[in-house]
Amino acid sequence: MADPHATEIVRFRKATKAFAGNAAVRDVDFTLRQGEVHALLGENGAGKSTLTKVLAGLYPLTSGEMLIDGKPVGFSSPADAMKHGIAMVFQETNLIPSMNVAQNIFLGEESFFNRLRGINIKAQQHLQRLNFHVEPTALVSTLGAAKKQMVEIARAVHHKARIFIFDEPTATLTPEEKQHFFALIERLKGEGASIIFISHALEEALSIADRISVLRDGALIVTDDARNLTREKIVQAMVGRQLTDTLYGDDAAKRVARRPGEKVLALENVSMGKAVRSATLSVFAGQVTGLFGLVGAGRTEMMKIAAGVLKRDFFHGGRITLRGEVVHFRVPRQAVRRGVAYITEDRKLDG
Repeated sequence: MADPHATEIVRFRKATKAFAGNAAVRDVDFTLRQGEVHALLGENGAGKSTLTKVLAGLYPLTSGEMLIDGKPVGFSSPADAMKHGIAMVFQETNLIPSMNVAQNIFLGEESFFNRLRGINIKAQQHLQRLNFHVEPTALVSTLGAAKKQMVEIARAVHHKARIFIFDEPTATLTPEEKQHFFALIERLKGEGASIIFISHALEEALSIADRISVLRDGALIVTDDARNLTREKIVQAMVGRQLTDTLYGDDAAKRVARRPGEKVLALENVSMGKAVRSATLSVFAGQVTGLFGLVGAGRTEMMKIAAGVLKRDFFHGGRITLRGEVVHFRVPRQAVRRGVAYITEDRKLDG
């Protein structure tokens, strides 16, 4: 656990941020101590990202005050925030895909374009110190989510960040990658860095955080040491109701354990290159069907096949039936007309 008497390096006082008169964050008092991991939790739209984007220099406060090292500040840009040692690592990384890893780490430095040869060696040394297994000459566009995140962190460490904001950092990581990420968090913390950890994964927050704050509808509901909180207490603070009134309650199993209706959608022995091989899945009316697997296991490809998002050329075998009728959706529009809609995991690319 972090020292409860550690130096307070960030404080928001009555912080309010409004958009077109609507407050996304209102009258929030929040603190971050040196060398702590502070988890910021809440439902979608609770104000977590808005509050931290103020700290990262993306938004100005509408009213209230932000203090760094006890002094009132207001940032005009992320570059301004970085001068104070503040870096934000988004779930959707802020890297230049057409540049390689080394170029992304050192971009923006004086005489950058005069040192292109030397930065590959320098980046290799920097990545090795962080125990990041990423090739400095690899194009960012070829990297997976975990390695892109490593590049973001390497860049922030190089620029001497002391306050790290992680927005849903584990959402696209495999279990093994998550363990590497948590080890990195502990390492940064051990070196005196302060970390704000935004997440929907309550168990992760409880295991890694020193303190936890919960936002609801833009207001700060609770801040406490993680050891004093439980999953149930956090959920109640997030939703503002007793647990028995939510899907997290004791009677949740009774509500979801209903008899399924007719089989509405079926994928039978579907194959698509190496991504999907002889996969079978049935979806019944009135029932939520969960599809689990590691990143790259073929979950997304299966759903894209079912909804006509992938062209027929990619579909190498098997059949799809909708209420017993064999269907061949060539474009998503055909699937939508039959009541099958695909909601993408990447709204920027496919939305």
